[in-house]
Amino acid sequence: MEIIELRSDTLTKPTAAMRQAMATAEVGDDVYGEDPTINKLEARAAQVFGKEAAIFVPTGSMGNLTGIMVHARPGQEVICESRAHILDWEMGSMCSVAGTIPRTVYGDRGILTWAQIREKITLDTAAYYRARTGLIELENSHNMAGGTVTPLDVYEEIWAGAKENGVPTHLDGARVFNAATALGVSVSRLTSGFDTVMFCLSKGLCAPVGSMLVGSKASIERARVIRKTLGGGMRQAGVLAAAGLIALEEMSKRLAEDHANARLLAEAIAASPAAEIDLAGVQTNIVIFRLKNQGDAAGLVNRLGAKGIRMSAIGPHAVRLVTHNDVTRAQCETAAKVIVEELGA
Repeated sequence: MEIIELRSDTLTKPTAAMRQAMATAEVGDDVYGEDPTINKLEARAAQVFGKEAAIFVPTGSMGNLTGIMVHARPGQEVICESRAHILDWEMGSMCSVAGTIPRTVYGDRGILTWAQIREKITLDTAAYYRARTGLIELENSHNMAGGTVTPLDVYEEIWAGAKENGVPTHLDGARVFNAATALGVSVSRLTSGFDTVMFCLSKGLCAPVGSMLVGSKASIERARVIRKTLGGGMRQAGVLAAAGLIALEEMSKRLAEDHANARLLAEAIAASPAAEIDLAGVQTNIVIFRLKNQGDAAGLVNRLGAKGIRMSAIGPHAVRLVTHNDVTRAQCETAAKVIVEELGA
């Protein structure tokens, strides 16, 4: 039976070019700063994002945690969207490890505005017993809002307000190349006002391992210390960076195909009377739909899994599917047909 893998773009396999590059990569000890392929990847990532420096980390969760610890002190608040990945899917490390407190705000389709954020900021002028705001954290694209993207003009207002109030900003840009593709802008422009940005090489960009944190030279020097503290110092990691370079340079250019495939699936599902979906919110490679009449999401996922269509239940009545490089247009057409048939069963 053919398997059509739509659970996540984290399930992508490295390409043949990546495997070849990994096999022949020049390596050294990265903790000593002597891995030439790591150094090349970090320099190129900083250049692509228009930042002074970058650091390679094993995971996006470590990249986000490191970014939080660069900017915020224990006991300070981190303003974030109420469905943020750092809050729901990173083991509570912002609290248990960084010692920070989430101050959540609900954003329409996951998008926060400066007006919403401004109401939650607590500065040094407040009463001494109030926890201060240490960081504003945003997410683009927003995973659990269905892959929605925040436009540049919204960010520009947030950057200006944050700077005026002396509050640093961090972007969870795990899928920021998807967001930039959807908006038709460069990642450097879309992230230009953030103090630090984390982005993943190992999701839609197909690298087997790794994420990057980019920012100022001072921020990344601090991040290097934090990464080692968290156990993220690696040795001959150039074998991973070699794949990361291809992810950065080549795989970022093909994401519009995944977006088109997600749209195909979303429109097919929208035609079913058994499902509810916000088509306007399907902007990148993530599709989230709800089952009407308290439908059993886990049961649907299990039935589709038995037919070779793998998706994820993300709540009692909600299902998520994600398109990526390892799922073809023809497979998405097949999946759409099977999903609609099962919804109507």
